[in-house]
Amino acid sequence: MRIPRVSLVGVVLLALAATAQAGHYRLDTDWLLDPAPFKATVRETPDGRGLVLENGLVSRTFRLEPNFATVDFQNLMTGEAVLRAVRPEALLWIDGRRLEVGGLHGQPDQAYLLPSWLDSLKANPDAFRFVGYETGPIPKRLEWKRVRWAPDAPWPPRGVHLTARFEHRDPALRGLRVEIHYNLYDGLPLLCKWFTLHNGTSHSIRLNKFTSEILAVVEWETTVATPKQWDPAPYHVESDYAFGGSSPKTANHAVHWVPDSLYTTQVNYRLQTPCLLECRPPLGPDVDVAPGETFESFHVFELIYDSLEKERRGLAVRRMYRTVAPWVMENPIFMHLTSTDPEVVRRAVDQCVETGFEMIILSFGSGLNIENTSPQYVAQMRSLVQYARSKGIEMGGYSLLASRRIDDENDVISPRTGKPDDDAVFGHSPCLGSDWGLDYFRKIRQFIRETGFAILEHDGSYPGDVCASTHHPGHRGLLDSQWKQWRLITDFYKWCRARGVYLNVPDWYFLSGSNKTGVGYREVNWSLPRPRQIVLGRQNIYDGTWEKTPSMGWTFVPLVEYHGGGAAATLEPLSEHLDAYQAHLVQNFGSGVQACYRGPRLYDTEETKALVTRWVSWYKKHRAILNSDIIHVRRPDGRKLD
Repeated sequence: MRIPRVSLVGVVLLALAATAQAGHYRLDTDWLLDPAPFKATVRETPDGRGLVLENGLVSRTFRLEPNFATVDFQNLMTGEAVLRAVRPEALLWIDGRRLEVGGLHGQPDQAYLLPSWLDSLKANPDAFRFVGYETGPIPKRLEWKRVRWAPDAPWPPRGVHLTARFEHRDPALRGLRVEIHYNLYDGLPLLCKWFTLHNGTSHSIRLNKFTSEILAVVEWETTVATPKQWDPAPYHVESDYAFGGSSPKTANHAVHWVPDSLYTTQVNYRLQTPCLLECRPPLGPDVDVAPGETFESFHVFELIYDSLEKERRGLAVRRMYRTVAPWVMENPIFMHLTSTDPEVVRRAVDQCVETGFEMIILSFGSGLNIENTSPQYVAQMRSLVQYARSKGIEMGGYSLLASRRIDDENDVISPRTGKPDDDAVFGHSPCLGSDWGLDYFRKIRQFIRETGFAILEHDGSYPGDVCASTHHPGHRGLLDSQWKQWRLITDFYKWCRARGVYLNVPDWYFLSGSNKTGVGYREVNWSLPRPRQIVLGRQNIYDGTWEKTPSMGWTFVPLVEYHGGGAAATLEPLSEHLDAYQAHLVQNFGSGVQACYRGPRLYDTEETKALVTRWVSWYKKHRAILNSDIIHVRRPDGRKLD
């Protein structure tokens, strides 16, 4: 069931969800229905000794003296405290020395924090000290060139940005400046945090490790004995330091919920309650910051829930992505073309024009080689792109990156054996910082620029491999290898986003510029008989739209055989399987989830053409509502209405 934002039905359903299912909801206005009243502000406390970031949904309060520190964090939607104790705003290890940024010490009990205790808290004399702050609008994290249909969304998002500046009193650290950045968004219980480290000294420094966020939060589960598995935290926390997974859970490697050894009055006998949030890379970064240069950390996003109900939580997460990564709402209708033969490509372009499709991806197995930058090959691909563009069709193609073997010199080196063994995520994989890796990104940029490719399907994207090589030009050794490879891939995706290149990436790179990942399906299921594919496809859509908007996930339609299955699994000849073809079109377009229609053509007869055109036209007519949020009613099981 689809709920337009302005419909009475939507108001009733979401109001019921807010009251009946999340009975402690206290606001007069439901921010999911009307975010307008909840404007982000930053203000000084009445005594002039603190700052408050607040938008009516959440608030975070900072003490300014004797050092800068978070001393309160409130869920204003429920009236509940998030914070129970003070911690530093960040931890940095510089040239082997552990340094706190901000923070206060001396809290008598870590279970709760009383305002009357604040005056007695002390600054760590070896910490970076607060020297001032600035406020302004939220800055852009990256450039977004808008070249295709998407719902209106401001970029950068609306809200307030706070920068707290820190310096150190040690003469050996004079010239180093740390800035902690906070974004609070309008109409959303969401904060974003990161830091920058500027080297104003005359010598290079090495940032060995960092923890960019440390929050001692109120425990959400208490038990004397330690369970085998703790309940998940009542917050959605993720960062753009993401790789090697197609969901926030599997791709998010920087968010850690750990025990708090300082919290000695907790109920758990062994002090193992995971109520301390630490956001840090699993390795390194171990990067050198030269004089005059600035290091920027990853960005951490903290979404505070107002409910235990799954749908409200999903609606909140999907609102977050629409706000901080609005390019995910681009949702073109695309064909996965299985040939680069010019005659086949031009016929596919003409069929896309006639049926209303908007984009062609030269698929895996089509013969496309984006790494071929010879003038003759580039000219051939450019001529096909120009033909498609002349008809109003965007064109691009597929490239495989990490899940392949190059050679001993360029593959990632195992820290266990010192050889290119099968310790990589995909067994063997090239190091992005190797000669081959750096040349790959040079070639792919050149190919996109010179051909005019408007889409890249980037398979086997960087999965988080480490590399112990000390000879690759893109990194120094093991400790900086993960950070440097992540920067290479995300800088490339940001470059694509700034050029308007659409990105299909089967990993969670949305916060770094990608548009779409798989909705969540098992590839070999497309070799099953057609009726089973259809039911499983609906289940995939239902399950894949809790944490993703419909536009964030692609599904699949095997116009030709895919992973086997023979005639029983494929739609070709299309005119002989119109019932199954229509079922795919209806459930995909009806949910707003685009599919990879993989084959050499979209229709084979006038009747087939009319079928495809009908459902594409229907989708475009209702595009706004079909790209809005989904309320999940009943999971498909092939027996009753979904």
